[in-house]
Formats: sequence, C-alpha cells, structure tokens
Amino acid sequence: MRIRLNPRRTSRNLPARQARTARTPQAPEAHPRQTRTVLAGGALLVISTLLVSACSLGASTTSTTSAAEVALTALPRSTPAALTSYYGQKARWRSCGVPGFECATLKAPLDYDKPAGGDVRLAVSRKKATGPGSRLGSLFVNPGGPGGSAIGYLQAYAGIGYPAAVRARYDMVAIDPRGVGRSEPVECLDGRDMDTYTQTDSTPDDARETTELVDAYKEFAESCGKHSPALLRHVSTIETARDMDIVRAALGDTKLNYVGASYGTFLGATYAGLFPGRAGRLVLDGAMDPSLPARRMNLDQTAGFETAFQSFAKDCVQQPDCPLGTKGTTPAVVGRNLKVFFGKLDARPIRTGDADGRRLGEALATTGVIAAMYDESSWAQLREALTSAMKEKDGAGLLVLADSYYERDAGGRYSNLMPANAAVNCLDLPPAYGSPEEVEKALPAFEEASPVFGEGLAWASLSCAYWPVRATGEPHRIEARGAAPIVVVGTTRDPATPYRWARALAAQLSSARLLTYEGDGHTAYGRGSTCIDSAIDTYLLRGTPPTDGKRCS
Repeated sequence: MRIRLNPRRTSRNLPARQARTARTPQAPEAHPRQTRTVLAGGALLVISTLLVSACSLGASTTSTTSAAEVALTALPRSTPAALTSYYGQKARWRSCGVPGFECATLKAPLDYDKPAGGDVRLAVSRKKATGPGSRLGSLFVNPGGPGGSAIGYLQAYAGIGYPAAVRARYDMVAIDPRGVGRSEPVECLDGRDMDTYTQTDSTPDDARETTELVDAYKEFAESCGKHSPALLRHVSTIETARDMDIVRAALGDTKLNYVGASYGTFLGATYAGLFPGRAGRLVLDGAMDPSLPARRMNLDQTAGFETAFQSFAKDCVQQPDCPLGTKGTTPAVVGRNLKVFFGKLDARPIRTGDADGRRLGEALATTGVIAAMYDESSWAQLREALTSAMKEKDGAGLLVLADSYYERDAGGRYSNLMPANAAVNCLDLPPAYGSPEEVEKALPAFEEASPVFGEGLAWASLSCAYWPVRATGEPHRIEARGAAPIVVVGTTRDPATPYRWARALAAQLSSARLLTYEGDGHTAYGRGSTCIDSAIDTYLLRGTPPTDGKRCS
C-alpha cells in the first residue's frame, strides 16, 4: 500500500496502498477538506515519500537515517534563452464542460536540461474571481498525493468550497502535474490487474509469499516502464515546480500564490526554493520534511498512523457500536484485537458482494482502516464497516473504504493516482530498501513504531527497489532565502504527515510562520477550526501571516 500525503476530496474515503481518503464535498461556503499522502507499495503500497531532483541540489547525500544538510539551490532570476518560448505562452481558455470553469493546455519541456528534446502538455483549469473586491491574482491549489488531480480537486471542491471571500478576490487555478490526471498521465496496469495487485499479501509469512510480493512489485514497475518509458524519467517534483512557474507566467502573475496540502507542501516549498523572489502567499498545510531519507520518512509515517489509530481506539471504545472493545479497553488491546481480525482475513477472506468477485482479505482490509485514519469524521463509518466484517462476515464496507483510497470506480476502473504516485516517489528519492532481507532486518523498528500497521508498511517500503528508472533526487533542506512569509501548517495528530515534519520544514524555510492545529486528522485548513481558517484567510486576503508559533484547536 502506498501512503499518499493528502487525499483529495471526492465522493468517498480513500485508504492506503498508495492511497488516500476522499470525502464528500461540503456545501459551497464551507472549506473543502484536503487530500492526503499515500503509501506506496504492493499490497499496502507504501509511503516512499517524495523528494527532489538532484539536478538543482547544492550537493548530494547518501545518508539513510539522518536529515540532510545540503540545501536546494535557487535558479537564476533571468529566464534562459532556451525557455523563452515556453515563458511567452498565453493560455487560450475554453469551456471545460463544468459550469463556471475554463480549461487550457500549455507546454513545458519534457527535459529542462534538453528543452529542444520534446514537450509535455500541461492541463490547466481556472474559475475566475467572482468579486466583489479588487482581484488579487491567481491562487494555485494542489491536493497532494503525489498523483492527485489538482483539476479534479479544483472543480469538485476548491473552486466552489473555498471561502467566498477568497474566491471573490482570486482566480482559482489548478494544474494537473506532469504524469497526473489530464497532463499526459502515467499508465501502468489495467483495472483487472490492479485488482490483483491491491489484493497482494503485504505481510508475507514465508518465502513463497515474499516471492509473490516481490513479483507483484516487479510486475507493476515493468508495466509502468512499458507504457510510459520516456515520461517516467521526467516526473520529478523539481520539474513540476518549474512547470508551475511557466504557468504562472502564462497567466500574467508576477508572483505565485498557492495553497498546497500534504505532498502539495513539498511541491510548494520546492517552488519557493527554486524561485524565492516569485513566491507570493504560500500556505503549506500538512507539511513534509524534504531533508529526510526514505527510511526515516517511512518510519515517521508509520508512527503517525499509530498515533491516529490510538486516537481512534480511545474514541471507539466509548461508542456503543465499537467491535474492538468496550469502555476500559486499552488502545493496545484494541490494536491486538484488530490484528487478530486481520490474521483471520489473511487465512480466509470474506465475501463483499463485489460484482467482480473480489473478497476482503488482509491487504484490502488494512487499506480500508488506514483510509479512515485520515479524517476523524470517517471513524463512525469505519466502526460500522468493521462491525459488519467481524460479526457478519460482510466485507463490503471496508472494501468501499479501500476502493475510495485507490480511486477505483464501480466499473473496476482506477484513476492514475497509484501509477503517478509511484512514478514521482520513486524518482524523487532513492528506495528505502533494496531487498527483502533488508526489510526483514527493519521489521522490529516498524513494528515498534506501529504494532498494528508496522509490518505491512515495512514491506511496502520495498516497492521502489524494482522501479525501472533510477531515482534522480536526494534528501535536502529547503531554505528559500528571500521569499515572502510562508505559512506552514501542522496538525499534532496527523497520521500521514507527522507534526514533527511541519516543525522541521518551518525551521528550514527562512521566512516560515508555523501554525499549529491541536487535533486529529490530516491537514487543518477547513476542518472546522475557526482559529486556523481565519488565520489562513487573513493571510491570503491581506498578506498578514499569523504570528510564528500560533496554536489553534
């Protein structure tokens, strides 16, 4: 399973394997809840979390455990002659078929080191500022992933759900990153093969099951290499950040204003690091720490999901419908009860009523539970799904959660979330582990970090070892010296982007203001805290950032 950094809002909740939890759109005047980070891997597609292309780093590091000290280097202020044609583009807007929204296609070089070697087409959408009030420019949004469609997020949520005052003053804009959604999407397995992949046992019990898991990772990687051979080398976060600057210029904005969630914080911070003088009002919600190597990031995220599960367990036993314990049952016992249930599913999957005949095994059930960890509003749904599965042997509810995480529709079709997630993650950072033997040595640390999810997330960390393209990125710091104030938002019990990452990123960025939400769930903006929302809205509308260190609940 791959953990995505921020699931964008859709009509359902998304779990892990490289998934995220989507949610039902809110009413137009409410904030949309953002997406989340995905774990990348086979059955539990793990969290090979994203980092940056080495071409723009001041140096490289091969550290596997500690934070990097090398900083991302800013690009020259002047536009290189080879890129002038790209920066001279003007968007030709057309109807999208979605009322109120326009769409356009722009070009960027496939390879910024060889601009004459071909283009990549970037899909862009906007909803123009509604007024009243003077226009403040464009506000770019990105829901995370990596692999989440920013255009889908804009048209379904941000463009209608962000505060009216923000939509009045800004053109709401989204770009599907290269390789994602409508921007030349990375393609891998078809729907039927994806069904098989997502059901692969990610907690192998013997050599045969280990081989099956490794073979699943290899098959997935090979299919991506076969279907998207050229693009796979050029979907790094650095390249996507450079694409954003081309789009900024095409829209006539002197600075880029931006709200990014989860992985979108890494993208936004990368933009600020490359173009500090062009960074406008940036909000980075559910922040990532770009200085960490994959092994450390995966362990941190595993611990983050354990923290979220502990909160869920404490709440669950207070409810009359909790199938994992009653009042007085400790979170540790709740976790053991869930693990026992997972073990039963590993031995004997249960019915789901799925039209394609899928049954609920340990892999899909774990994904379903992880999906609900992103948002405490999903806990009631999770209790109901677990009750049906544990007491009635009906796995339909957990399957719905898992499907939403993977963005699988009722017809068996998957979005390109998982292929794009793997493509970006495996290019941005060297793999956490290179062999099953390395994972086995790491298992005790993962199981200590999370008795419930540790084993599966450890094995998910192996997925990038078999990727057909070598990673071009390395861990690095982002300082963005000279940038305007940047608001970094962290949630204290965030499962996918642990709070320590927000503190770390805020410490790296020279102009950061750390805003803390003391609560559960992934990301903070639009989750019901008037304190958080008003601080961010004031910053976006007036340019006044919150006091560094401000805390909200």
